[in-house]
Amino acid sequence: MRHKGAIIQEPTPTDRYQALDLVSTLIAVLHPGGAALFVNAALENALGLSRRTLEGVDFAGLFTDPTILQTALAGARGRDFAALRFEAVLRRSPQEPLPVHASVAVVEHSGDVIVELWPLEAQARQDREERLREQAQANKELIRNLAHEIKNPLGGIRGAAQLLEMELESRDLTEYTQVIIHEADRLQSLVDRLLAPHRHPHLVGDVNIHEVCERVRSLVLVEHPQGLAVLRDYDTSIPEFRGDRAQLIQAVLNIVQNAAQALHERIAAGDAVITLRTRVARQVTFGRQRYRLALELHVIDNGPGVPEAIKERIFYPLVTGRDGGSGLGLTLAQTFVQRHHGLIECESQPGRTDFRILIPLP
Repeated sequence: MRHKGAIIQEPTPTDRYQALDLVSTLIAVLHPGGAALFVNAALENALGLSRRTLEGVDFAGLFTDPTILQTALAGARGRDFAALRFEAVLRRSPQEPLPVHASVAVVEHSGDVIVELWPLEAQARQDREERLREQAQANKELIRNLAHEIKNPLGGIRGAAQLLEMELESRDLTEYTQVIIHEADRLQSLVDRLLAPHRHPHLVGDVNIHEVCERVRSLVLVEHPQGLAVLRDYDTSIPEFRGDRAQLIQAVLNIVQNAAQALHERIAAGDAVITLRTRVARQVTFGRQRYRLALELHVIDNGPGVPEAIKERIFYPLVTGRDGGSGLGLTLAQTFVQRHHGLIECESQPGRTDFRILIPLP
């Protein structure tokens, strides 16, 4: 019960809008005149300015062209629209300006104006991640169905070839049955590899990412003892996390082996380099979720780069840039990493290819 005469304090804008700190979108709440009442944590991080510094500032002045927001605010005051969208560029110092897609809407009861900002680069990346996830799901269903359809008749073909070989009297003719048997076995091996990630259970335990890297490094150096340097650039403060150690070793090994195969000319010349780099990423968004901490594992090589023709399709099954490749290594790596709620990205140009594995940390 309140005592008579007790002063009831009105909630401040920070109190009213505190929940917006949980949102990954950049959000500012403005007075109808344009002064900033509240900015969320994501916008603080993007601008490199504190909430206290930004409160009361004319928000339009933070854009390279202030008139765009000023016009939108005038329309909001006149109730000309329920919501308005436009593209603009945020000033940032000393960082580069940030192109954004903006949405302006009026809060019905208070008259405050909410400005939501989506960095165009982040929007493009989010769209790319969404495509990758959808494609991975489609790949999984396609592979599973196709593999089963191939597997059944393949056993019959091999068995028929063996029976036929037993009936043949001419040794010359058995060469043909041996070709059938050999090719059936090769296809069986391919089918087994296609089905492998769907057969094995996800065995979760504590994982130290540097133990994973060291295991991969030793395996690759056994395969390429000369001409290839595998450098370490580790952040040893990265904590252990829950995951499937065997699957992560296989995922990283597939990427490193892919890099080593692309480096065959440099290995012959003796100047091939693969760098394993670990870092902690803070306040990152991927898979449409925001994470306080995430592991960043980079596999960087100094090879010729991913061919332009397949750059957008390198994680698709059976897509390869080299003769004799199965086109399954990167597909399986992406599958294993996605099982850890992460993803793999690739940036490539001649002389530098960087595969980046992102996995949420506790």
